Amino acid sequence: MFFSEADWLAIRLTAELATLTTLCLMAVGTPIAWWLAHTRSRWKPVWSALIALPLVLPPTVLGFYLLLLMGPQGPLGWATRALGTAPLPFSFQGLLLASVLYSLPFVVQPMQRSFEAVPTRLMEAAATLRAHAWDRFFTVAVPLAQPGIITAAVLGFAHTVGEFGVVLMIGGNLPGQTRVLSVALYDHVESTEFDDAHRLAAAMVVFAWAVLALLYRVERSQRDGGRRGIPV
Repeated sequence: MFFSEADWLAIRLTAELATLTTLCLMAVGTPIAWWLAHTRSRWKPVWSALIALPLVLPPTVLGFYLLLLMGPQGPLGWATRALGTAPLPFSFQGLLLASVLYSLPFVVQPMQRSFEAVPTRLMEAAATLRAHAWDRFFTVAVPLAQPGIITAAVLGFAHTVGEFGVVLMIGGNLPGQTRVLSVALYDHVESTEFDDAHRLAAAMVVFAWAVLALLYRVERSQRDGGRRGIPV
């Protein structure tokens, strides 16, 4: 078998985490990106910097503060006790929340740039035709911003797959529950199981290459569409 049963379990858990994280990110990130693209609030730089923090913060810093928030004395820990639900630290739900926060800028920023590039005149033309705000968004803005939306989804998924510091601090290393692919690779290296580590690392390299190739293809399609006079 190319991968061990434990590694397949880690791959499945990673795919599940990345898929759910991407869905949450698209649901949360789309309205944030739209607001940032169109707001004239003087607080826009503050909110933009706050969302971009995970790009520059060490993952352990974010993981530390998330542990405090999720811990028994933190507001999220208090909320889980009040609701009678399981604690978030060292759980899949905790991993999901941490992943959404950690990957948020990778989704918001590409979509924000794409929404900013949507020609205002097209939105105004749709408004003159009595298109509702939701209609203008889904029939004009979303199709024109599609390359950025695709890029955001791919980056959100890929970044979640490659997470290590945050998931290790929040989830630990519980097989079948929080032991994701990057943590499994770390385990193999720590145990000097280099053959297993090579297989996992090579798979992640191929995955990263495929993601970059897809992003470059989307970017090229967007460029070619612009040359043909299609507004992007």
